[in-house]
Amino acid sequence: MSTLYSVHPDAKIGKDVEIGPFTTIYENVEIGDGCKIMNNVTIFPGARLGKGVTVFPGASISAVPQDLKFRGEETLAVIGDGTTLRECVTVNRGTSAREKTVVGKNCLLMAYSHVAHDCILGDQVILSNATQLGGEVVVDDQAVIGGGSLIHQFCHIGRNVMLQGGALVNKDIPPYVKAARDPISFVGLNSIGLHRRGYSQEEIQQISDIYRILYMCDLNVTNAVKLILETLPESRFREEIVNFVTQSNRGVIRSAI
Repeated sequence: MSTLYSVHPDAKIGKDVEIGPFTTIYENVEIGDGCKIMNNVTIFPGARLGKGVTVFPGASISAVPQDLKFRGEETLAVIGDGTTLRECVTVNRGTSAREKTVVGKNCLLMAYSHVAHDCILGDQVILSNATQLGGEVVVDDQAVIGGGSLIHQFCHIGRNVMLQGGALVNKDIPPYVKAARDPISFVGLNSIGLHRRGYSQEEIQQISDIYRILYMCDLNVTNAVKLILETLPESRFREEIVNFVTQSNRGVIRSAI
């Protein structure tokens, strides 16, 4: 372990943590056991790293938000167990809106990704290179975001979504779908991803039936939801997708098919 780093005496460092040269760790920071913090990393006050987190050179964690409403309130940036932050990733801490920014467990944030204030990322999320998340974005478990994507603040991306690279996202993207084109649109189910995640063919068919009505019947969202509830049997997928769509604040993407 190098001694060419700066760790504030009030920082809490777990067992078997590696810290590279020219890294700075400020006060009010907690780093879990087995983390690997490489060289030239900056970890600001309010950072909470779980166990086994790996941080590559140039990353910045828990810097103050790039939000003019921020008034210096004490907030957090939480990184879950087993997550990897690649080169020059930035994760800003929260504001009074949610009081913390959260990156879940076993996520991969590739080089130059940015997670703005008050974002909530679920577990096993992948942000490909240079993805940019605006403030208060929510990304649910196991979503994969293509490189260079720009996600507008307050957007919600559902679980197991596959988003094309270079996407401009200004609407919510419901779970289990592929989204592509400009403007960003539904282009089908993320069926390959669902198979890889262990979903059965029967489960995938249930999801497909829901989206067939939502996107293929030339109905507005209200009427599509009504038809889904009237004609399809109860299932966890029906409940999840209907709740996502009806609770969307920004409105969900429409179909390109």
